[in-house]
Amino acid sequence: MWSGVVRRIFLHREVPCLRALAGYLAISTLSCLPMLASAYAQEASSAVLDAPAMLGGNKAAALAGDNSRTRFVIGLEKTVDFQVFSLSNPNRVIVELPDLKVQLPILTGSTPVGLVQSFRGGLSAPGKMRVVIDVTAPVVVEKAAIEKAKDGSHAPRLVLEIVPAESAAKIGVTTAKRPLLQNASASGLGAAGLQPPLPRPALRPEQRNVNIFKPIIVIDPGHGGHDSGASKYGTVEKDVVLAFSLKLRDKLEASGRYKVLMTRESDTFVELDERRDFADRSKAALFIAVHADYAGSSARGATIYSLRDNVANELQRAAKGKVGYDVLSGKELSMVKAQGDEDVSSVKGFLTDLALKELVVNKERTKIFANTVVETMGATTNMMNNPDREAGFRVLKSAKMPSVLIELAYVTNRADAENLRSDTWREKVSGSIVSALDNYFSYHGSRLPM
Repeated sequence: MWSGVVRRIFLHREVPCLRALAGYLAISTLSCLPMLASAYAQEASSAVLDAPAMLGGNKAAALAGDNSRTRFVIGLEKTVDFQVFSLSNPNRVIVELPDLKVQLPILTGSTPVGLVQSFRGGLSAPGKMRVVIDVTAPVVVEKAAIEKAKDGSHAPRLVLEIVPAESAAKIGVTTAKRPLLQNASASGLGAAGLQPPLPRPALRPEQRNVNIFKPIIVIDPGHGGHDSGASKYGTVEKDVVLAFSLKLRDKLEASGRYKVLMTRESDTFVELDERRDFADRSKAALFIAVHADYAGSSARGATIYSLRDNVANELQRAAKGKVGYDVLSGKELSMVKAQGDEDVSSVKGFLTDLALKELVVNKERTKIFANTVVETMGATTNMMNNPDREAGFRVLKSAKMPSVLIELAYVTNRADAENLRSDTWREKVSGSIVSALDNYFSYHGSRLPM
């Protein structure tokens, strides 16, 4: 009597919460309520097994095809929303439906039919039905649509066209949209006929680095052409700084983290202003001038120069007026007015404030980078006393990016001159500058482009 009452409650869906509870008990196989669990298990399976008579016999469900294309048809109690997607490891197709009666095809024996190895269906959660189709290889659902019989000979059917993933990728069906019949009111990912794209294979680090943001570093080897720079002990400044800069460029590019440009890559002369302007036009995130020093004494070691404070302040004061004047071009000014804002002073004021803030930020970032270079280079080569210095070098007079000038060593010191000609020394010291750059761009205030 008790089992009959419970079954009637489930079949008439009079107490949904009890159905959910019974499902949990059926799955857990709790021995304390064997009749309750058994009644639910029977009703859940009847959602599939009792369907043929109600859904129009064998006309509602079908399974046919071969290894190139398999058609899987599920008979439905009514038109509903659904979702279809494929998974791998193991290979299978998942059909998500609301809780309703369905009819699955008949599969006899253990031999696959086309791409379909086996399948099963049942309640996956309260109010939800799932059909799992085990397939013999990775597949794509080329078509997922609900079809109705115009003559009413059978209930609605969910028709799946399953094809191998390999062949689908060749013809691009993963992005093909196939609309439903006009009479179908289903919706959802599967109903739209859009197969979720297959997972992309993992990219190698060098491939992944191609599309990521890379700060632009401009390296400026000093002198060149008719300007040989300092020279002693067989060491010519223009040659050794170019050789060092090329080594530094190669290391930076090999890291895949930076885009490197050089003001010169051969024994050519470039005007000082053109070097700085080249970096400006390239929208560089950092400008590094590379030189070798000269002294009448026995001085030796590396020095890092940034723009002297009083020179930087003068440039900032001069730039303020220029920024306010140039912040909007004539064309941009016309565009602002064309939008109905005759008073552009507020726009210019806002942009000017941003530009002036950039001047201050450049100075702060220059100090950060200079300090980082001193710390890392000190572990690989001799440094001058107080190596972090300031000067008014013309090539550093740019308010648009952080800029430093590195004096690698003294050509007038025999040991330094020998180092400047040594490829082993260049390898070691250039590596320390790469480390300095990595440290600098890991600083939160230096990661974003200017």
